[in-house]
Amino acid sequence: MEHWQNRQSAITQELQDRAQMAATRLVFVGDSITDFWLFDDNPWVSEQKYGRQVWNESFTGRTPQNLALNIGISGDRTEHLLHRIKPRAAGGLGHLDAVGLRPEFLVVMLGINNTWAAESPVADSVFEGVRAVLVAAHERQPQARIVLQSILPTNDPVKNREVVEVVNQRLQALARSPDWSKFTGWLDLTPGFVDASGLQVAALFTDGLHPNQTGYRIWRDRLLHFLETERHKASAATPAK
Repeated sequence: MEHWQNRQSAITQELQDRAQMAATRLVFVGDSITDFWLFDDNPWVSEQKYGRQVWNESFTGRTPQNLALNIGISGDRTEHLLHRIKPRAAGGLGHLDAVGLRPEFLVVMLGINNTWAAESPVADSVFEGVRAVLVAAHERQPQARIVLQSILPTNDPVKNREVVEVVNQRLQALARSPDWSKFTGWLDLTPGFVDASGLQVAALFTDGLHPNQTGYRIWRDRLLHFLETERHKASAATPAK
């Protein structure tokens, strides 16, 4: 609870920096898996690291086109993110409405927290929750291309088979559908985090759910390659003047 309150306060403060918002090209949207890009040492388990070093290398402005804002909060379910993204006039927190904020990409991963204390059928509930957040995010930042990332594999093969893989297949189909593909790209992170048999590579995670520093580096590399490809496609599609 304390971390959640501190993160929400920190995000609120960051959103008030108009110069920073105007320079922001990427907004990371998600739960603890997104939030922990900003952790270095694991505060709960010694000798484990999360993604801070990787984040500092790539998303803090050294490459201006990848300067990023992270609005991930640990513990968030899709309904919590929906509340945070909706405008204040609609009862939300307006986390995508900061003055000057017009990112090129919204980098989205969410849904795994809805597999605990889950609504039934679980896969339907997770998919519809993610979809609702995507709709709200697109409404707030229509110029931004959404990078819809697959939910990472867990250390529970049954959950992966019955929920994670099912939801990812549906999200991929959504992102590639004619209407959604106009503003959404699908980034499948799964191949970087599973072995030849499709099981989670435990060495890339701290606890079977959250990536460790090596896992965040793999995620970063796949994401940067994807962004480069998306920018190249956009440039090729722009008529020469």
